[in-house]
Amino acid sequence: MTDTQADHRAAISDIVHGARTALLTTVSDDGNLHARPLAVQDKAFNGTLRFLVQDGSEKVEDIARNPHVNVAIESQGGYLSIAGTATVTRDESVIDELWSPFAEAWFPQGRQDPTIRLLTVEGDSVEYWTQDTGPVGSLVQTLKAALGKQSQPDTGHHGTVEL
Repeated sequence: MTDTQADHRAAISDIVHGARTALLTTVSDDGNLHARPLAVQDKAFNGTLRFLVQDGSEKVEDIARNPHVNVAIESQGGYLSIAGTATVTRDESVIDELWSPFAEAWFPQGRQDPTIRLLTVEGDSVEYWTQDTGPVGSLVQTLKAALGKQSQPDTGHHGTVEL
């Protein structure tokens, strides 16, 4: 059975929905890749991810120099790698939408903190891996492959979506 675009997008959305943390990778001023954890704000994925960040942080400076980023997400449903372009703005209505008690911990002055910024990643492509078998099933599949009982572990699906 072939997966449709709708199947791919549903799998991606499930992974985002189950995630709490993402790793944002930027290109630093010396050209090296630098990954940092960010709290996942969106619980669905329509091609865009949004995060609350602090103006003047290294990630914001990296994005100002080079907006090409990658966001990696892991949740019980699998793994995502989202390649895209990032922008940093101060969109008050979206900041209000995403604001939560958890965000309060990162911005000591609260919602009125003048350094709060919205980091938006517009995805260009998404590569994902789902886990259909759960942790125990994955271990069993891996052991079967290691013992030569099957060629490779069969633990889920993999797909790429161009956005």
